[in-house]
Amino acid sequence: MQTGDQWPTARTVLSLAWPMALKAIILHGTVVIDAYLVAGLGEVALAAMGLAAAIAGFCLGAILAFSNAMQIRTAQAAGTGDPVFLKSALGCGLAINLVVGGVGLALVLLFGGQITAAMAPNAEVATLAASYLAIFSLVFLGEALGQCLSSYFNGCGRTRLPLYSFCLSLPVNVGTSIVLIHGYLGLPACGVAGAAMGSVIAVMVQVGFLIVCLSRTERSVVRTSGWRQGRFAPTLRRHLAFALPIAATFFSATFAMQVCTLIYASLSLNAFAAMTLIGPWIMVTGTIGMQWAQATGILVAQLLGQRQPEPVLDAFLSSAWRGAFAAAALASLLLGSVCLSANLLYPDLNAETRATLQSFLPILLLLSFPKGSNAICGNTLRASGDTLYVMHIFIWSQWLFRVPATALAVLYLQVPAVWVLSVLLIEELVKFPAFHRRLYKGDWKRATLAD
Repeated sequence: MQTGDQWPTARTVLSLAWPMALKAIILHGTVVIDAYLVAGLGEVALAAMGLAAAIAGFCLGAILAFSNAMQIRTAQAAGTGDPVFLKSALGCGLAINLVVGGVGLALVLLFGGQITAAMAPNAEVATLAASYLAIFSLVFLGEALGQCLSSYFNGCGRTRLPLYSFCLSLPVNVGTSIVLIHGYLGLPACGVAGAAMGSVIAVMVQVGFLIVCLSRTERSVVRTSGWRQGRFAPTLRRHLAFALPIAATFFSATFAMQVCTLIYASLSLNAFAAMTLIGPWIMVTGTIGMQWAQATGILVAQLLGQRQPEPVLDAFLSSAWRGAFAAAALASLLLGSVCLSANLLYPDLNAETRATLQSFLPILLLLSFPKGSNAICGNTLRASGDTLYVMHIFIWSQWLFRVPATALAVLYLQVPAVWVLSVLLIEELVKFPAFHRRLYKGDWKRATLAD
C-alpha cells in the first residue's frame, strides 16, 4: 500500500478482497451445490436438508465466529514476529474451536432427533432431516480444525493456502455426493444422507491439506516453548477476553439467520423449498460485497494507523464506495439470473416452487445495494475502533426487527413467501440511517488506534 500523498485505490481493495471472496464463495457454494444435487430428489428431500442445515448452522456459526476473532489475533502476533505469541494464538484458537465443535456434536447426537421432529412440517421430512444431521454433525469437528487453521494462515498473510484447501475439497464434495446420493459405482443410493457423507469426506480432505501445510511451514512455531502469559490457562483467558466481543456480532448474525430459517419451516412445503434454495444464493452473491467491505476496513485501519489526513481518508473511502456499488450491481445481476433461470436450473421441482422463486426477483434486485453500503460503513467504523456501536446496530436490528417480523409474517399473518423475503431488505433499510449518520459525523477519521 502506498502512503504519503497517495492513497490506496479500488484496485488495492480488489487485490485484498478477491482471495477472501473466492474462498467464501466456495464455502457457501458447497451449500448451493448440496441443495442443487438434492433438488432432484424432490421437495421433501430438499426441505429435510434445509431444516438440518439450519440446525447445524448454529454450531458452524459459533466456530466461524471464534475463527474470525482468532484471525485478527494471529495478525497481531504475526506483526510482532514473536513465535510464542503465534503459538499462543494458534493453540488457544484450536482449543476453543474444538470445544465448540465437540459440544455441537454432542448436542446433535443427544437431541437432534427431537429437534427435527418438533420443527419439521411432517414425519417424512423429520426422518430425512435427522439422518442427514446425524452424519453432517461430523463436519463440526472438521470445520473446527479447518476454520482455525485457515484463520491462522490468513492472519499470517498466506491467504492462498486456505483458498487452495477449498479448491481441493470442492470437487471431492461434488463427486462423492453425486455418487452417494444416487448410488453410482456399485454403492447404495443414500439419498439425502449421501450429501452429508460427501460433506464429511470433503472436509477431511481440506483439513488434511491444511495440517500438511502447517507441519511444513510452521514447524518452528509449533515447537516453540512457553505461552504468551507464561502458562496456557491465563493465555487462554486473555485470548477469550479478546475474542468474545468480536465473536458476539458473528454469533448474533448467524443465530438470527438460523432462527429465521427454522421459522421458514412453518411455510408451505413449496414456499419453504423456495426459501431453502434462494438462501444459499443470497449468501454466495452477498460474499462479493461483504469481502469488499472487509478489505476496505483493513485498508482504513492501516491509513488510520499511519495518521493520514482526512482528505486522504475521504478520497480512499469514496473510491472504495464506488467499487462497493459495482460489487452490489454484480450481485444483483447474479441473483436476478437465478430467479429468471429457475425453470432451467430446477426442472424437477414443482411448478409452484419455481414460480415462488421467480416472484423473489424485485426484492433480490434491490437487496445488495443498501446491504453493501451498510457493510462499508460497518467495517470502516470497526477499523476506527467503534466496534460496540456497530455491534449494537446489528444485534438490535436482528432481534428487535428481523426475527419478530419474520415470525409475525410466517406464523400469524401467513403472507406469501415474497413478503417474508422482503424482511431482509427492510432490515437493511432500518440499519441504513444509523450506519450512515455515524459515518458522516466523521469522528472515525480522527480516531487514535490503540497498540
